[in-house]
Formats: sequence, structure tokens, C-alpha cells
Amino acid sequence: MNETVLELVPRSNEVLQRDLQLVRGLFPRISTVNIPDLLQFELRSWDACRVVQDYLPRSIPHLRSIDFDLRADWPFLQTIRDIGCPAVLAITGDPPQDMLHRTFRTPVTEFITRLKRELPNVKIYAGLDPYRSGIKEELDYVRAKLHAGADGLFTQPFFDLRFMEIWADLLEGVDVYWGIAPVLTEKSQAYWENKNNAYFPRGFAPTLAWNREFARQALQFAAERDASSYIMPIRADIRKYLEGII
Repeated sequence: MNETVLELVPRSNEVLQRDLQLVRGLFPRISTVNIPDLLQFELRSWDACRVVQDYLPRSIPHLRSIDFDLRADWPFLQTIRDIGCPAVLAITGDPPQDMLHRTFRTPVTEFITRLKRELPNVKIYAGLDPYRSGIKEELDYVRAKLHAGADGLFTQPFFDLRFMEIWADLLEGVDVYWGIAPVLTEKSQAYWENKNNAYFPRGFAPTLAWNREFARQALQFAAERDASSYIMPIRADIRKYLEGII
């Protein structure tokens, strides 16, 4: 299946509704959005998906395993059932900066297994971070998530088609959503390199033109493999970035 999903950050109800109106009006090819769960904003991912219902057919919330106790009830599950989300993305999640926010030592593999049991009609996706460690270590981690019940993967953004090809060979037969994100300043590039250990190819330029051209190539890469993509327009003007690409 070849699908293009857009990631929208739920900074507030008003901002999310504005972005959804823009997407619905200008980019009818996009029928699904995925929603990250970011603690600095009041709107949790599953509640944001309620907002999406009024604009687009499908939404995919991110769920952080460290926020949930395996022994407790999870109220968000009923929200996901009520909305009819076709999928969720299960990630470990970064520790909160607010030390009053309680977290749990919930392995993402066990989180995936319970989600699979509680949401039998929902696809459970896991994350792939090609920069986290060596390829073998990350591949082993991916296999553990698939063994735990994950139906497929959402990757961190790639910035080099050659690196995508390596991972495509390793993940043959796996349902993958390839991540694409614009990096438009040298400061943003440094963040990706220093914080996330991301790799940028020779010739990379933090310009809108370079990032739009790479997005076109990455979308074609996914289409040729009958795979899907998701676009994270971080700090980018959605309209300027996507026009002529989607």
C-alpha cells in the first residue's frame, strides 16, 4: 500500500483546526494525519484525533509507553475505539522535563503486546531510528518489536536516499512508513546531527528548494516499493513546502 500521511503537531485546538482546514482544502490526496503526543502541549494525541474527525477520515495517534502502567486501566483505549483510528504508533517516549509528570518503566515491546490485545482491529506500528545505534543493534530492536506484535514501522526522517536503500533491503516484507522532514536552517541541521545523530549527505543544503526536491525523490522511492511515507513539516510553512509535491 502506498499512502502519504502528514504529521501535525497539536499545539492547541485552534492551531490544529487551522492546519486541518488548510490540508483539506489544498491537499486532498492526504486523508490521514498522525499526531505526536508532546507533553509541552495540553492536547494529548488521542484527544487531538477527536478534532481530526471533523476534517479528515483517518488519524494515527502516537502513544508513549513510559506514560502508562501495564497494571492499570488505560482510558485512552476507549477514545481510540470510539474514533475508529485505523492505527496507532507505539514509542518509548522521551523522559519529561517536568519531574512531577509520572512515568513508568514500561518496555515498548510489552506495551505493543498489550495494545495488540486491547485493540485487535487496530494496526500497531512501532518506531525505527536508523541513527540510534549501529544497524545490527537497531535491526535487532525492530525484530523484537515485530515479534511483540507490531504490524509495521514508522521511521525517523531520512535525508539520504542511499541510506534509505540500505534499510529498505533490510526491511523487505515489512510494512514501512518512511519519514521525511524538512531541515531549513543550520541550527536545525546541527540539532539533528548532535541530538539525534542524523546523517546528511554531501551536497545537503538547509534550503526549501533542496528539501522539496528530496521530498519528491523520497516519495518516489516509497512509491516504487509500494511503501508509504509520512511527512513531518517541522517549523515549515506547510503550504510552501508541500505545494507541487503532494
